[in-house]
Amino acid sequence: MPEGRLIQELADYEKEPDANKATVESIQATVAFAPSDSPNTDASIIPATEPISPTKPARCLLLFTPEGEAAGMALYFYNYSTWRSRAGIYLEDLYVRESARGKGYGKKLLSTLAKQVLAIDGGRLDWAVLKWNEPSIKFYESIGAYAMNDWVGMRVDGEGLNKLASLTD
Repeated sequence: MPEGRLIQELADYEKEPDANKATVESIQATVAFAPSDSPNTDASIIPATEPISPTKPARCLLLFTPEGEAAGMALYFYNYSTWRSRAGIYLEDLYVRESARGKGYGKKLLSTLAKQVLAIDGGRLDWAVLKWNEPSIKFYESIGAYAMNDWVGMRVDGEGLNKLASLTD
């Protein structure tokens, strides 16, 4: 399963190798993928065709080289903008293997996601990038993305999530 290897490579690249708790089983249970018999030709992107659901909310685009090797992935889910009153896509993870970088694969994955946003009459494509990841930031800016400096990302997880859930008990 190339997705598992790509996810671990992404965690390694982001300097968080031990943060990855995903297993092949948990990925297969929570992410929609393309059928396993999808063709792999000419640096093809294999779109997910499985339906999404609350227990399987994410989709994954897999990109293969002309030789059939997994070169990258875009893991995403649908989101919603209240102010635009439109759906969109949140890109959770974009990863292109180091050996496949500089070949337009990242652009191909992002362009495919942009087409999906437009196909659903969506309002935007969002994602986050680590502050130290200057090469990716420059790449994203080169394709028209911009930093949202007025917003701060927030998160509750682990024991904090349990504590928050019990605040009104």
